Amino acid sequence: VFYYNPNIYPEEEYTKRVAEQQHFIERLPAKYPISFVEGTYDKESFYEMARGLEDVKEGGERCFRCYELRLRKTCETAKADGFDYFTTTLTISPLKNSVKLNEIGLKLSEEYDMPYLLSDFKKKEGYKRSIELSAQYHLYRQNYCGCVFSKREREEQVQKERQETS
Repeated sequence: VFYYNPNIYPEEEYTKRVAEQQHFIERLPAKYPISFVEGTYDKESFYEMARGLEDVKEGGERCFRCYELRLRKTCETAKADGFDYFTTTLTISPLKNSVKLNEIGLKLSEEYDMPYLLSDFKKKEGYKRSIELSAQYHLYRQNYCGCVFSKREREEQVQKERQETS
């Protein structure tokens, strides 16, 4: 498992998510050994990519560029380390655009001559299963995508919902 998420904010959240991934891998009964490789937490690369897109709503162009930033590093790592293919678990989320993720993955696959595994892990109740597994393994589930912009948007949404119910 290659973990590359320079978009996560704040750093404490990043550290928490890394620990949860490692915790899950350690507890998961695996037929084959699973190793964990942590990419560099180079948050400046994310902020550079997001410059000018700070106010774009979640799910828009900023997210698409973030997908590419992360998938590109994943592809490069998979190619350099001799993996058979690369993919992303982001397609498990109903808030992520699987079509766009796969489009980017296929583009990078051609660019790097590295096979990409098409996915839409939310299909066949995949998202529901992820919630069940999180409960089974007592995993932390965040309430925002991860970047400072999605965190801000989520906090504004929660505040608005509170005001509406008051």
